[in-house]
Formats: sequence, C-alpha cells, structure tokens
Amino acid sequence: MEKNVFGEPLQICCTKPMTGYFRDGVCRTISEDRGTHTVCAIMTNDFLSFSALQGNDLITPMPYYEFPGLKEGDKWCLCVSRWIEAEKAGKAPKVLLEATHEKTLEYTTIDTLIKHAFKTEAT
Repeated sequence: MEKNVFGEPLQICCTKPMTGYFRDGVCRTISEDRGTHTVCAIMTNDFLSFSALQGNDLITPMPYYEFPGLKEGDKWCLCVSRWIEAEKAGKAPKVLLEATHEKTLEYTTIDTLIKHAFKTEAT
C-alpha cells in the first residue's frame, strides 16, 4: 500500500484530467520515473507560466500523448524537483498532502509542504 506524507494510505489526486506517472490518478512512483511525479498540486496560472519558462509546457494539449493541457484549478502530479524550483521562486502551487506520496519527503520537508498545503474553507 502506497503512503502519503503523513504515513497514511495515499489518496487519489485527480482523474479528470487523468494524472500520475501511471495515468491512474495517483501520485505514485517507481525507479524508472526519472521525474519522481509525487506532488499532488492544484495548478495556478502563475505556476503554469513558470513551468513553461523552465521548458515544461503543461498548458498546450498534446493529443499524441493523450495530454489535454492543464489550466488553473486542475490537479496534477508534479515532478518533485519542479515543485521545489517553483517553491524557491515563490511560484509553488498549493499541495494536497493526503495525495502527495511519502517519497516527496526525501526531497523536501513536511514543514515546507504544510506551508503550501491546500486548506478547505470551514463551513
């Protein structure tokens, strides 16, 4: 059973659009996943522009790869290194911690992730 950053069962990040290294909606990884797609994040226009400037255009659809292109509000399993770059640049998108794989903690701290955690409004 895959675990999240809290050591609990890893939750689904998103299925529309279908995300994850395995395109199963879950931010899990294996050694062949050179990008370590373990951070479940909610896209912002600011982050998408930042990523495109770094050479990774996540906006433009690529039908050949069944990639719809992302827009603000979409959830996506990001490469941990790209998320860390964005965090250092002040462009990090919010993170869904329950759907972020525990392997992320090999690259950044839980405190840094919590600082960027998506929080729902209390009703």
